[in-house]
Amino acid sequence: MSSTTPRHTALDALHRSLGATMTDFAGWDMPLRYGSERDEHTAVRTRAGLFDLSHMGEITVTGPQAAALLNHALVGNIASVGVGRARYTMICQADGGILDDLIVYRLAETEYMVVANASNAQVVLDALVERAAGFDAEVRDDRDAYALIAVQGPESPGILKSLTDADLDGLKYYAGLPGTVAGVPALIARTGYTGEDGFELFVAPADAERLWQALTEAGAPVGLVPCGLSCRDTLRLEAGMPLYGHELTTSLTPFDAGLGRVVKFEKEGDFVGREALTEAAARAQDNPPRVLVGLVAEGRRIPRAGFPVVVGGEVIGEVTSGAPSPTLGKPIAMAYVDAAHAVPGSAGVGVDIRGTHEPYEVVALPFYKRQK
Repeated sequence: MSSTTPRHTALDALHRSLGATMTDFAGWDMPLRYGSERDEHTAVRTRAGLFDLSHMGEITVTGPQAAALLNHALVGNIASVGVGRARYTMICQADGGILDDLIVYRLAETEYMVVANASNAQVVLDALVERAAGFDAEVRDDRDAYALIAVQGPESPGILKSLTDADLDGLKYYAGLPGTVAGVPALIARTGYTGEDGFELFVAPADAERLWQALTEAGAPVGLVPCGLSCRDTLRLEAGMPLYGHELTTSLTPFDAGLGRVVKFEKEGDFVGREALTEAAARAQDNPPRVLVGLVAEGRRIPRAGFPVVVGGEVIGEVTSGAPSPTLGKPIAMAYVDAAHAVPGSAGVGVDIRGTHEPYEVVALPFYKRQK
């Protein structure tokens, strides 16, 4: 019996009234699915899905040196992000290991919102507070100040347009603007974790239920459905998006994860992990680490995280995420494999599934890319 009871989002009662199967996720009681996860997945790919993401961790950084603090604390060049824009970045340890991947929104000249994964929110908060020493900036835990609702899928712009007069057409991917949706004040961000067009709406917890109901009604004619964490995982897997604790860990640097592009050595000043990451970048060039690839099953058995990837009896890698792909109609996986076997079409690659070597095709990520 856990001594800590899971936290509930502002939409908890609503999820239960919809018959959601709930699960403990990173200390939160979250909807895993409402009905069929395959149907929910397909709705997002073809119509629209509605997600409660209120477990994500929002941290506000304000003050004259907010940009300088974030440039020092994170690996990206946050000072170069324009007001109203967002950037994908990472926070690393001094040894270069990834503490979390983040999205940072610049809300105003001296105000930023850092969004961390639920499982790492406290770690990121503690690191930012520690790294803020000596900077004229304040780090504020705003996890209780926001509920987060996402509407994702090709029908999502039309659904949202019916509820807001905000300029959605002018809102680029990885941008955010303040507006009103269904009478509720919101930060409207064109971001998501599904591989589809969509929006994430940051609102006060007290407004969450009203907004959810309005989106549900507006989306009903085009087939919007509520979606749980289960289909969020298969959607991000098809889109080749990394998940912390699977593709990203403290034992990997961004260069090991094939995401070295997020590290901006050219920015001014020192940043936490610079020295270790400079070495990691050089190492990756001379002696490539294992490469993150896609694997598509020839059979029906599902690969799971931790299963060995093999060639001719030799272990050449490890599965990080695996699931049935509703879009491809086959089991898929992401795996780190030796560079020699990372080329799409590499022969003889299999996954050891409980002692049987199941054949898999190596493919380039992502598995799925939406038509623009």
